[in-house]
Amino acid sequence: MSTEAFDRAPFIVIWEVTRACELKCLHCRAEAQPRADPCQLTTEEGFRLLEQIKEFGSPVVVFTGGDPLMRADLFELIRYGVGLGLRISMTPSATPHVTKENMRRAREAGLSRWAFSIDGSTASIHDAFRGFSGSYEETLRAVEYLHELNLPVQINTTVSRYNVHDLDNLAVLVRDLKAVLWSVFFLVPTGRGRMEDMISPEEHERVFHWLYDLSKTVPFDIKTTAAQHYRRVILQRRKQDGEHASPSRMAGVVSTAQSKDGIGRSFAGVNDGNGFVFISHLGDVQPSGFLPVVAGNVREASLVEMYRNSSIFQALRNPDAYSGKCGVCPYRKVCGGSRARAYAVTGDYLASEPFCTFIPPGYSAHA
Repeated sequence: MSTEAFDRAPFIVIWEVTRACELKCLHCRAEAQPRADPCQLTTEEGFRLLEQIKEFGSPVVVFTGGDPLMRADLFELIRYGVGLGLRISMTPSATPHVTKENMRRAREAGLSRWAFSIDGSTASIHDAFRGFSGSYEETLRAVEYLHELNLPVQINTTVSRYNVHDLDNLAVLVRDLKAVLWSVFFLVPTGRGRMEDMISPEEHERVFHWLYDLSKTVPFDIKTTAAQHYRRVILQRRKQDGEHASPSRMAGVVSTAQSKDGIGRSFAGVNDGNGFVFISHLGDVQPSGFLPVVAGNVREASLVEMYRNSSIFQALRNPDAYSGKCGVCPYRKVCGGSRARAYAVTGDYLASEPFCTFIPPGYSAHA
C-alpha cells in the first residue's frame, strides 16, 4: 500500500461508540460524561456504520469512548463487525466494568486487541491523571486478566508535563506487563486538555530521540499518536546510523508487518484525515477525534463518500498546501505535523505544527 491509497481508504477508523464514562481524565478530548447521550448511534445504526467501514476494505477499527463497556450492545457490535471481516480493537476505561466475564465475552465476540491506558508508573501519578482513585490497581488487575485469556495487551500513555519525568519507569512497566505495543500519545489541547498541560517543543524533541533509542532495546513495539514529527526524527537518526532512508522514499512505505492478533500498523503519511477517520458517538465524521471539524454525519451521508470527497479531508491529504514551514519542509509527506495540534493552537488545521523545533533548510518565517 502507498500513501496515495489513503485517498480512497483510511488505514485506521476510530468509532467513539459512546461518551459515557465513569472517569474524569485530565486530558479527555471527549469531555466524557456519566451517562450515554440518548442520541448516540443505535445498534442498527452501528451495524450500518460497520458495513460502510467494510466498504473501505479492511482498515483497522478501534472502538473508543468514553468507555465502550458502558454500551449494553458492545459485544453484539464487535461480533457483527468481526463477522464482516473487520479487525476490531478496543480502548475501555479501567473501571469495575472491566471484569473477567466482560473480557471473556469480548474474546468470544472476536476482539483482536484490548488497550488500556497507564499514565504513570505509580498509583499516585496515574490516578491523579485519571481523576479516579484506584484506577492504577484496576488497570494492573485487568492486564493480568487479559494475559489469563491470552488476549494481546496494548498500553496507551499520554505524555504531559505531569509524567514526562516518569517515562523511563513507565517503559520498564510496559515491558514487565508484557505488552505487544506501547502507544505513546502527545497531548493535543482540546476537550479537557490544556496548553499548560503540554510539554514544550524542546521536550517533544528530547522524548522523540529517547523513544528512538528505546525502540532498539525493548521487546515491544512503539507507536506514537499526535507526534507525526517523530517520523522525521526516525529518518534523521536512521541516516546518522548509516541507513539510507530519504523522506521521499519513506513517504510511500506502509508497514505490512502484523502481530499475532492480525493488527498491523502504518508508518508513513498517516495523519488527521489522511489514512485516519473518526466517527463520533452521534455519527459526526471528523479527520480525527482531536480535530473537531465535521465533514458530515453518517445518518445523512455515506462515510466512504465523505472520507474520499469532503473538501476538509482532501485539503488535509495535500501537504503541499500546508502553510508556514510545514508547507516547505522536506519531511512534509512523511510527517506533515499534527493537524489537530495546529488547529487547537492556531485555529487553522493547515498551519504549521506549533510544537516542532525543526527549521527546513532555507526557510525564513519572514520571507
